[in-house]
Amino acid sequence: MENKGFKSGFVTLIGRPNVGKSTLMNQIIGQKIAIMSDKAQTTRNKIQGVYTRPDAQIVFMDTPGVHKPKHALGDFMVKTAYSAIQGVDAVLVLVNAAEKMGPGDRFVLDRVRDLKIPVCLVVNKIDLIDKTQLMPIIDQYTQEYPFDEVFPISALTGESVDRLLERLVELMPQGPQYYPADQVVDHPEYFLVSELIREQVLFRTREEVPHSVAVSVQSMQKNEEDEVEVLATIIVERKSQKGILIGAQGKMIKEIKRGAKREIEALLGSKVYLDLWVKVQKNWRDRQSQLNDFGYRPDDY
Repeated sequence: MENKGFKSGFVTLIGRPNVGKSTLMNQIIGQKIAIMSDKAQTTRNKIQGVYTRPDAQIVFMDTPGVHKPKHALGDFMVKTAYSAIQGVDAVLVLVNAAEKMGPGDRFVLDRVRDLKIPVCLVVNKIDLIDKTQLMPIIDQYTQEYPFDEVFPISALTGESVDRLLERLVELMPQGPQYYPADQVVDHPEYFLVSELIREQVLFRTREEVPHSVAVSVQSMQKNEEDEVEVLATIIVERKSQKGILIGAQGKMIKEIKRGAKREIEALLGSKVYLDLWVKVQKNWRDRQSQLNDFGYRPDDY
């Protein structure tokens, strides 16, 4: 039964890579549901985080950073981001206060220009700047686009995120509770586990390796010791990348496994036995059948 006076809606986070969309999502939800790293294009899929309180529920959509695609995977990511601004109740355009406005930011603004819903500017990472710099930054963006609201925040520290949430609840229409109060993400555990493994690869590798990696979780089941046994494969595009991920005497893959095991145990609230393999599949980012296998499907737009 619909709760009288209850408000609910959908809000999309959009922006160029590395502006802090996933960090904001995790801050709002209060736990880690989206992986983070300092590498561009960390988020590849649309991830829905569910924020619920007694009087409202907002489903936030974290999207891949908008960039110029160089392969079929990049094309999938950008189309995913654009599709997520359709049929929602508000859009948050995130920008990085510590970096100058660039062509990528203007590109995002062009994409939201014709929307007939509230479009808010979220100036993130204000913890990295002197507060006297804030007004000139806001002025620059508001001259480019007539935002409905402007929110300077720090997704990392949580500064002013409560104010943003209060205003978003006010902007939402009256509606039903779409998800149970204890559900915080729309993706199954398989997906979250594969993302936590990929996050460890992003932490430890550089150059082309992070962008060439996919993770496939083959199985997850409880064993006799009440541990969750996870069998997963890291896919790369070249033999040299496989060598980097395994490392001398298997040192790198052990570190990835150790870090991922810790994060997966925190997610599942259970002891985990992680069996991790590395496999080469040439040019998987340009093959639609393999993109489908790894969860990057056009029907997800």
